[in-house]
Amino acid sequence: MVGLIGFAIALSGGASSPTAAAAARPLTRGFVDSTYQEPPAVRQPWLDRTVVVGGRVVLLSASWAGIAPASPRSDFRPSDPSDPQYRWEGLDGAVRDAASRGLTVALSVTQAPTWAEGAGRPADAPAGTWRPSSSAFGAFAAAIARRYSGTTVDASGATLPRVRNWQAWGEPNLSVRLGPQWMRQGSRLQPASPAIYRSLLNAFYGGVKGVHADNQVITAGTAPYGDPRPGGARMMPALFVRTLLCVGAGRRPRPQPCSGPAHFDALAHDPYSVGSPSRRAINPDDVSVPDLAKLTKPLRVAERSGRALPRARKRLWVTELSWDSNPPDPQGVPVATQALWLEEAFYVLWRQGVDTITWYNVRDQAPIPDYGSTYQSGVYLRDGTPKPSARAYRFPLVLERARKGVRVWGMSPASGVVSIQRRKGRRWVGAARFRGRAGATFFKTLRLPRKVTARAVISGQSSLSFTLR
Repeated sequence: MVGLIGFAIALSGGASSPTAAAAARPLTRGFVDSTYQEPPAVRQPWLDRTVVVGGRVVLLSASWAGIAPASPRSDFRPSDPSDPQYRWEGLDGAVRDAASRGLTVALSVTQAPTWAEGAGRPADAPAGTWRPSSSAFGAFAAAIARRYSGTTVDASGATLPRVRNWQAWGEPNLSVRLGPQWMRQGSRLQPASPAIYRSLLNAFYGGVKGVHADNQVITAGTAPYGDPRPGGARMMPALFVRTLLCVGAGRRPRPQPCSGPAHFDALAHDPYSVGSPSRRAINPDDVSVPDLAKLTKPLRVAERSGRALPRARKRLWVTELSWDSNPPDPQGVPVATQALWLEEAFYVLWRQGVDTITWYNVRDQAPIPDYGSTYQSGVYLRDGTPKPSARAYRFPLVLERARKGVRVWGMSPASGVVSIQRRKGRRWVGAARFRGRAGATFFKTLRLPRKVTARAVISGQSSLSFTLR
């Protein structure tokens, strides 16, 4: 596989040897895929393949509207998961099946029931998106966190697994997910959705943390692109995050007046890219794979100024990322390119401080009604045949030029001795050996030719080859 030249050097300013702290930074990989919530006979083999390919976390969708009653009776207890009007059965099975395979479950809670929406929802606003009630959302957060607190016994007499990772909503900078995005103040349009979302996030935080203080609350992953002018259906993600955190714009962002700080443990983003993972977004407040500084700069200001609570360094999650491949999608990138871009994206995001990535999807979706409206972004074809990206996912390897040699980054699929080999003619010859740990990153500067093809090998497993030209 032929890598992109210098794409990560631009991120690091050409720094020389990686520090020990950087080399030791972990990266947790997982998937978000509706397949996990299909009937057991469908989801269970795909959960097994998730483990085989090296996934460690699954992000499941928990529809508030789908679990809560459509028309609650007067005796409804919204913060009590045992209330008989709640419908947990489908989610219970998915959580149980994932946890039984050693996978970490994260739950993304979205879509308000109609009775919890604000008044005056426009006809073009999707159900469940219009000014959701923060108090009702907080009550549901408490109910679902209690359901998966590790102490709830279900109807079969089994104890449901503990869930520790909770995401509040999804892509709130899109009007199809949360509205309104804008409001008029005098003659000007001003952002509306960040304040609506801050209220939802804080209520969710209180509900989830009230069950277990060590539960982790993750913000909704922001969509990567917005409309260039105010008033559109999509708000640019950097503008959304700055407004959410009450931080100004510019090269040196400063705290701004705020009605109340946001409460969360991890900031999430969905950095889909138009092109390769080295391609930056064109608009200044859009955020593609290499652009996370547009989010982390205001985040650090918010941490220091008390506008992001509790006062601790927030983690970074990427909750959706992928490219469609050809085959099967005629408009997708070649399967070899999908594999290359997957591992390069993992590296670029890791260098920017991301510690968890959930790839979208584990398997290709069926092209119904067509390829254009579905995703063929899995690391497996629908029949279970692995693509090259499955190997890249399990054993990623990326090379980049450094001042003295070549930096080598990857993740070991097993514990033992990792051998870095370079191609010499028709043979592979050893270039370096070091200890690797299953699921851990490695980051080394090696004395390799500046034009080189290399691979990593451990316990009979080999990464895809990576070429610097």
